[in-house]
Amino acid sequence: MRASTVRRFAALVLGAAALWLAGCASLPPPQPRPVVTAVTDVSQTELGQLAAKGTPGGSTSLSGFRLLPEAAFAFDARISLARHAEKSLDVQYYLIQKDDVGLLFLKELREAAARGVRVRLLVDDLYTGGEDEVFSTLSAFPNIEVRLFNPLPSRASSLATRLLFSLTDFGRINHRMHNKLLVADNSFAVSGGRNIANEYFMRSTAANFIDMDVLSSGPVVRQMSEGFDRYWNSEHVRPIEQIAPLRMPVAQAQKRFDEIARTAVPDVAMHQRDVLDKSPVGQQLIAGNVERYWAPSTLFVDDPEKITRKAEAAYEGSVTEGALSVINSARREVKIGSPYFIPGARGMAMMKKAIERGGRITVVTNSLGATDEPLAYAGYERYRADMLKIGVTIYEIAPTLTGKSGRFGDFGKSISRLHAKLAIVDDERFFIGSMNLDHRSAAVNTEMGLVIDSPELVKDYDRLMSGERVNLGYRLRLAPNGRRVQWLEYDDAGGDIVHEDEPGEFLWLRFKNWLLLPIVGEELL
Repeated sequence: MRASTVRRFAALVLGAAALWLAGCASLPPPQPRPVVTAVTDVSQTELGQLAAKGTPGGSTSLSGFRLLPEAAFAFDARISLARHAEKSLDVQYYLIQKDDVGLLFLKELREAAARGVRVRLLVDDLYTGGEDEVFSTLSAFPNIEVRLFNPLPSRASSLATRLLFSLTDFGRINHRMHNKLLVADNSFAVSGGRNIANEYFMRSTAANFIDMDVLSSGPVVRQMSEGFDRYWNSEHVRPIEQIAPLRMPVAQAQKRFDEIARTAVPDVAMHQRDVLDKSPVGQQLIAGNVERYWAPSTLFVDDPEKITRKAEAAYEGSVTEGALSVINSARREVKIGSPYFIPGARGMAMMKKAIERGGRITVVTNSLGATDEPLAYAGYERYRADMLKIGVTIYEIAPTLTGKSGRFGDFGKSISRLHAKLAIVDDERFFIGSMNLDHRSAAVNTEMGLVIDSPELVKDYDRLMSGERVNLGYRLRLAPNGRRVQWLEYDDAGGDIVHEDEPGEFLWLRFKNWLLLPIVGEELL
């Protein structure tokens, strides 16, 4: 999920009719606060000892990694790390929803704090409207502090209302913290694409995301903690007490949080082993042996000050610039997965040059029927035929086909949507993070990304995608006239079903995109 409501809202409120409502809300003045940093004395904790266990030759440069492609196993990793933490939990998310997954997650943070663990929870403020109560009451417990990134002035429940009352401040609030990170005892971390909400963990009945996280340990985790500290102490962050102060005594607030948390439906049972034939992280923590691949890595974390910079300055030194430099260094092949893929002129030039020197590029993104961001899809659609013409191979996730593979979890009757952000470079390096390949990630939002130099990790990913005709959805090609796009779907007999038009009925959606895209502009996508 991205700042989609911001974009749609921007398109609808550019008229002067709404301006009189703007400026009615304002933030309280910031208050000085001491700098707080990550706990570093963790070598004697259980997680600290497990993180160090098995390090090849006592190396201080290699970190340990494991892919978490299945939702249930990814959720177990987060919950289990919270349960084993002894000193600290540093948690940073773009979105934590007040649904079953979100409440179960917050409840684990509260229980960790009750054991004496220091919990720092940093949430982007865009989607907290109507959820101030749950975050404020959580912050009422000892050892827990909740902070909001780049808060909106209005605390209304409706996001549209909050945005409307912040219209004159739109240039600021359009910039969001898109990072996703959990660090336990400065020893293990989970990062990647997943927010904390039902649809990221196969708990939605309507639509669920195909996503990817990675479990990390070793030196890279301490770098992640340093990045977290920069955000935690940033002037763009406010304690929730300054934004949404408690309206009840502390004891009553704690009781109220417990009442809210008890409404969450318990998580579903996991299989004994995931699709990569690995047991749950929770079981491995209990057994005292966490399976990982050891490899060098490079971490990219955007500066929180990025949100104050103009587009070109924001791009310089960004996660996107770092990731693209790695992708552009490919000698043979790059495989990219991005739910919102809008290459722009810079990306098109890079891809054309790479293919001209003999490289291969494969892009997997969402189809119109699968995307939760129709406007972002319309932005990608502008470049689609040109990408095919220069030799890019494109697959689009179909809303009902990918889930049938069973490789990413049980979708039930829900549709599947790609949300993972990753790239494979020369079958040797693996990029994973929160960053989409679009202008918003490059120059508007803050992001985090990790490049892991591990052929073994790449092989695990390839096992997920193995098979001669893996049915991700549609393979795209140009029609014989060289102008129109065709969608190819594999049939049960191994042949191709050719769609001359975009599969699905989207006439009204296409009309809205046609109407709104010229108004919004690519800089907001």
